[in-house]
Amino acid sequence: MNAPAPSSAAPPDAPPDAPPDAPPAATPAATPGLPPLTVLLAGPRGFCAGVDRAIKIVEEALKRFGAPVYVRHEIVHNRFVVETLEAKGAVFVEDLDQVPAGVPVVFSAHGVPKAVPAEAERRKLFYLDATCPLVSKVHREAERHFARGRHIILIGHAGHPEVVGTMGQLPRGAVTLVEDVEQARSVAVPDPANLAFATQTTLSVDDTAEIVAVLRARFPAMEAPRKEDICYATTNRQAAVKAIAPRAEAFLVIGAPKSSNSRRLVEVAERAGCARAEMVQRAAALDLDRLAGVRRLGLTAGASAPEVLVEEVLARLCTRFAVTVEEVVVATEDVTFKLPAALAAAGTPAPAAEG
Repeated sequence: MNAPAPSSAAPPDAPPDAPPDAPPAATPAATPGLPPLTVLLAGPRGFCAGVDRAIKIVEEALKRFGAPVYVRHEIVHNRFVVETLEAKGAVFVEDLDQVPAGVPVVFSAHGVPKAVPAEAERRKLFYLDATCPLVSKVHREAERHFARGRHIILIGHAGHPEVVGTMGQLPRGAVTLVEDVEQARSVAVPDPANLAFATQTTLSVDDTAEIVAVLRARFPAMEAPRKEDICYATTNRQAAVKAIAPRAEAFLVIGAPKSSNSRRLVEVAERAGCARAEMVQRAAALDLDRLAGVRRLGLTAGASAPEVLVEEVLARLCTRFAVTVEEVVVATEDVTFKLPAALAAAGTPAPAAEG
């Protein structure tokens, strides 16, 4: 449904350090001669609770222990977030062997194979696990199915850190990855009578339903997750895009190419009726000439993109158009996740160098 009253876009000179959760600022008076543009702004959009928690873990570790704090892999898939944390003293690496002794290391929100914390413990590294609790829930369910003798089909994208982390919870061969409907039609499993499935948390809701339907037709005894694996934030952001796309002549998704949930939003917009859907990382990369003639523009942000980037894009649009913002809200989110006990506890000692 539409918000009761339209909100307004940020002026072109909006401060770049505006709070991530700040609402759009007031629209400046329309400049004579600028073409009108209604921006259909998705709600919810941007940061989810898991992303917010992961970023806070790095920030709190920097406050508690000082720089540098190492982070294995990008904490979330967004360069603006990564560069902001780097400026505060975070160091991003891909492997633990790049982490020196005596400094904290944070594991990204996507989750890691069990071998990673095991290696950290072998080296006596002080580590903080920023895995999204909803990803951890998938890990625990996979372990539960394995303990009961079931083979697991994981629906997801090969090579994505979340998929690597989930498959890495169990011995090699215990999980079979299925990426699409075609693979679901042909996948072979060791025992169809002892089978369960799990999914990556950031998939297309509709695509995943199609894959599951094919698998269920082939393997009627297949066990499902106790609760939907695709997370609430992914579902809500896709629902908002579906509500907007039929009304929009073009659609912008603020996000990073590595971000699975952001890429899915582009696909959802296209399938929901907006053929001109594309991803943009920052306002500076936005080609305003491509929007010439557009009167209704859909706008959202992936779950790893902060609200300040939405403000930035709205400000840039105001340099070319007389912008009116209409927020389209399909759900209200109030989910929060606690920080790890090691950060929540007062007086946590700084990590000691290996002796």
